[in-house]
This record gives sequence, C-alpha cells and structure tokens, in this order.
Amino acid sequence: MSLNETFYPPLETVRRAVLDTTAEAHRTLDALSTGLAGTIAGHLGVPAGDVLVGPGSGALLQQLFSACTGPETVTVHAWPSWEAYPMMAANAGSGTVRVPLRDDVHDLDAMADAVTDATGMVLICNPNNPTGTTVGQSALRRFLDRLPSHVTVLIDEAYLDFADTDPEAAAHGVELYRDDERVCVVRTFSKSYGLLSLRVGYVVGHERVLAPLRGVQPFFRVSAAGQAAAIAAIAGHDEIRVRCAATVEERERLRGILLEQGLRVTPSQANFLWLPMESGVEAFTQFCADHGVLVCGKPGEGVRVTVAEREANDAFALLAGKFHAVDGGI
Repeated sequence: MSLNETFYPPLETVRRAVLDTTAEAHRTLDALSTGLAGTIAGHLGVPAGDVLVGPGSGALLQQLFSACTGPETVTVHAWPSWEAYPMMAANAGSGTVRVPLRDDVHDLDAMADAVTDATGMVLICNPNNPTGTTVGQSALRRFLDRLPSHVTVLIDEAYLDFADTDPEAAAHGVELYRDDERVCVVRTFSKSYGLLSLRVGYVVGHERVLAPLRGVQPFFRVSAAGQAAAIAAIAGHDEIRVRCAATVEERERLRGILLEQGLRVTPSQANFLWLPMESGVEAFTQFCADHGVLVCGKPGEGVRVTVAEREANDAFALLAGKFHAVDGGI
C-alpha cells in the first residue's frame, strides 16, 4: 500500500493485445507510437500532433524539465508534492522553489508570487501526490492570468481518473491547454489503467512545448506491447471508469473508518489517503511494516496509504487504530 498501484489487474482485452504483439517482437513496428498518439488524440478530442507518447509520465516529466529549465532557472511547485520533482530538476541542472501547501492544497497565490524571470516552469500536481487534494478550473484560470508568457505550465494528472468529474472540483488540464499555449498536460496509463510495469504515458501540448521533445523521442520509445496495451485500455475506458468508481468508494469507506478512530485524514481525490503527522512517522510506518503492511512515510509531514483490496484496507485500519490508541500521535 505504498506505491499507489491499482489493485485491479489489466483488462482481459489488454492481456490479449500484449500477447498478440509478442508474435512480432522481432520487428520495429510503430517506433514513434503514432498509432497510439492518434488513438489518444481521438479519445481526448485534440489534434494528433499535440500528443507525444513516452515510456511513462516520469520519463516525459524528466524530458520536460530538461527542455524547459536548465542552469540558472528554477521550477516552482507545491510542497509536499511528488518527491521526484526536485530530483528531476537536479538532473536538468536546475533548481526548484518549493511553495508550502495551504491546508494541504496548492497555494496558487503564493506560487504566482514566487514566479520570477528565472522561472522556466511551474508545475501543478493535480490531484496532488501525496495529499490527494485538487485545485479547480476557475482557480487555475485565475492563476494562469497572473503568470508571464515565458513560463511553461505543466499539469501532472497521473491520478485525475480518480477525481470528481466536476472541473470545479478538479481542473481538467486538457481544457486549459486548448486556450493557452503555455499549458501542457502529462498523464499516464500506470495508475487507473493498471499498466504500470509496461511504462506508457503521454503529454498533450502545443508545438512550443513539444518541439524540443521530438528530437529525443526515438530514444525514449514505448514498446510495441505497451502501445498495444494502451490502445486496448482506451477501448475499455468505460470498464476502467467503473473500476475507478469502485476504488473511490473503497477510499471513502477507509477514510470513514480512520476518522471514526480519531485519526486526521485529508479529503482525497486520488487512489490514496494522506494522514498528516508532524511526528511519529517513522514509528508508525515501522509498526505497520512489522505487521506486514507497507505504507509511504514522509518524516515530519505524514503518511500516504494507497487504497488497495478491502482486506488490505481493513488490515491497515486495524493497525492504524491500534497505534493511535497507544501513541495518540495520528
């Protein structure tokens, strides 16, 4: 329960697509994923040329850091957020400005205030990892109005499929990209679609954002099996939505149990829950691990727990209740 994996296996149609593709594993096939890009574009209602496919959203995020930042530039992002962002910035030879969350949510006003001439990119993780909180469409539009033209605005939507479909609850980055060439959106097939180990992601953006990435795309290919899996997964999107809804229902059930036990749990729009903890993180995560449950602890900040099978969720809730009853720190 520490890696934000879905507990659902791939759809049967996805498994068959992968197996069928192995018969041609000796061929290059669609090296630049043009077929998959076209399928994604049709699914989202965007031009195929505005979609670039890569081996997972993490690889695409790293490419965007390298393309949009560099020495003497910084990326502004919220904190806590995904711990990989500062590492990606360092790989690109750049820095970050970490703007503290306000009540576990992006403080967009403070983030806008942090933007300077040295800012190459602003990054919004929506829903945010690890808190599961979101910002809405109107708030993000107002935020964009405050940013200068030279800044690239990257919206990381790895967990959007688990969020409320109302854009005022959780902004839809693709709608913002349509009106603003500074905006690009990164999504992944790793979470809701359950293709984590096949490594498939994509970025939607205008040419000013995608052009620097095209030169390296041949060296960051998605395997033919991954492409076939993603195409089949999109075809099964309705079933994926049913699975996401079931995950959300289980998320809310688990949160309710934890709240009844007296724990603090941030309302989430993702497939995980966040338990804010200023102290005791290490002791709590070790207590869970000693009893066979792995969760993601961030010392001084809190614990993130992925929504899993009901039995696993109940096991975690039992451990959390026992620890809280003795320690009282969560």
